Amino acid sequence: MSVQKKVVVGISGGVDSAVSACLLVQQGYEVTGLNIRVLDSLEESPSLKPSPLVISDHPDFQIPVLTLNLSRKFRDDVIGYFHEDYLGGKTPNPCMVCNKKIKWFGLFEGLKLLEADFVATGHFAATAFSGGRYRLYKGADAEKDQSYFLWMLTQRDLAKTLFPLGELTKPEVRALARSFGVRAAEKKESQEICFVPQDDYCGYLAGAIPGLAERVADGDIVDESGKVIGKHRGYPFYTIGQRRGLGVSAKEPLYVTALDTEHNRIEVGNKSSLAFSSLIASKINWIGIEEPECAIEASGKIRYRDRETPCTLEPLGEGAAKVSFAAPKSAVATGQAAVFYRDREVLGGGFISKVIHPYKP
Repeated sequence: MSVQKKVVVGISGGVDSAVSACLLVQQGYEVTGLNIRVLDSLEESPSLKPSPLVISDHPDFQIPVLTLNLSRKFRDDVIGYFHEDYLGGKTPNPCMVCNKKIKWFGLFEGLKLLEADFVATGHFAATAFSGGRYRLYKGADAEKDQSYFLWMLTQRDLAKTLFPLGELTKPEVRALARSFGVRAAEKKESQEICFVPQDDYCGYLAGAIPGLAERVADGDIVDESGKVIGKHRGYPFYTIGQRRGLGVSAKEPLYVTALDTEHNRIEVGNKSSLAFSSLIASKINWIGIEEPECAIEASGKIRYRDRETPCTLEPLGEGAAKVSFAAPKSAVATGQAAVFYRDREVLGGGFISKVIHPYKP
């Protein structure tokens, strides 16, 4: 008789993670939920504590849930990164970094403490092992696919990770939630950054970094020729591609095209000025392939809701590559991630460190 495999499931309080846990119970796993706390007391310990969270009212899915407080690590590794990137003129993606440095870190802590075999989450993605590698794939539901946020997962991570929702659509997950008696079956999804109230990152930064607003106020807004055409409230409060709230008038709409952190200056231009054909991606994590030695063809996206575009990846060594797109990308921002695909498979991804070659039709 085979030994029942143990799995630690990340439980957020939402419907996706709850259904994932119930599906694994249904598949015969011994399931323990883990609720990772990130906005609690900064006093941490590696111990797991009982959680009051109840996943389901159905008697077959009475799954124990434990908590792990990683608030200090979250403050250092996610909030600290968020501040640093904005002050560096970049556009951070804290949810992406949180997946690797908090969620998977915490899940593997739980796996170790509970002597479990696997970890699992409610992400819409899939894994498989073939050709001597663990592979990451898009979720079957194209609208809910979350593989873009998972490019930082390593072979070690994927070897122990299960994605029960990989082949399901969101409506199917909702239906399963009702059949499993999941309390969060009708719970709406949150699209906000968990530590930024009302998704107001400008207000958050001004309050979180003492003296920031005063320090960066009254910088110059310049056009593409360098002419000063107005004043701004501080470069950290603007992002590439932003059109609203610039406070300058022109014959045609103006967009933020560059941030000069050294001189606290913002460059603006027309929409065509946002089009770029190439970028440099750094700190690339290759998943589906080894780091290539010569140029390869793939498709790529530069933000979660971006449309994939055919591209050429030219390796530069030291985990970097030049990415050249067959069609222009708009509002490419350093600090975001470029993720590369081949059909449904994620080849890898990296941080956008430089935008080059403005697109000229």
